[in-house]
Amino acid sequence: MQKLRNIFLYGVCFYGVVLLLLYCFQEKILFQPEELSNNYTFQFEDPFNEFFLKTNDGNQLNAIHFTTKKPKGVILYFHGNKGSLKRWGNIASFFVKKKYDVVVMDYREYGKSTGKISEQVLYKDAQLFYDYVKNIYPENQIVVYGRSLGTGIAAKVASENNPNHLVLETPYYNIKDVAEHWFPYFPVSFILKYNLPSDVFVKKVSCDITIYHGTEDKVVPYQSGERLFKSISISNKRMITIKGGEHNNLIEFNTYRSTIDEILKND
Repeated sequence: MQKLRNIFLYGVCFYGVVLLLLYCFQEKILFQPEELSNNYTFQFEDPFNEFFLKTNDGNQLNAIHFTTKKPKGVILYFHGNKGSLKRWGNIASFFVKKKYDVVVMDYREYGKSTGKISEQVLYKDAQLFYDYVKNIYPENQIVVYGRSLGTGIAAKVASENNPNHLVLETPYYNIKDVAEHWFPYFPVSFILKYNLPSDVFVKKVSCDITIYHGTEDKVVPYQSGERLFKSISISNKRMITIKGGEHNNLIEFNTYRSTIDEILKND
């Protein structure tokens, strides 16, 4: 009996330690930035301008503005949770080949951007860049594009503005939904500091919405993206399923390449 009691106590202690670690280190799991020195020089194939926007609390946010001749519009791109513009600039420049200008920013703590991340500042900073884009392009030429972590941010921006299109690549219903998938035996709703409720935001989006998700996504389950799609009440929505697609390789599939041309009206 004493042995069983000890096993139970050890189990409770272990469970409590893991729960505490999840609470303390959730930012390390959710955000995995790469820092860049201020004198780092970006190198991309397409023409670009590097710039900074200043926040109301005095921080500087770094971004890249790709340009092309006679653009069809602009894509405001919110990237995933790993890396910096050194990586995401190359990924976002894919759309320059589609004759779109592209603006992609680094969140606070990423790359050369300063400041500390919180959920609310992510939204405020994203709106700052939407305003930047809107001052240059008419809203009916703006496509808001979110990838992975950036899908919740993109959905928030689209819900409070009037872009032409919202595109979400490997999105989640909300962070709680993904956390429960990864940690099914822990009360994640009580310890999460971040929610990023895409399911709430998409209900307020009035423009066209397109979702891309791979069936073999091991990071954000396909079911989470599908659940998000089903929560959208407007009719001008579309979910494109990439059979066999994983979290980081959808661009390699013909289904993605052919449909993104259609969405971007790349005749």
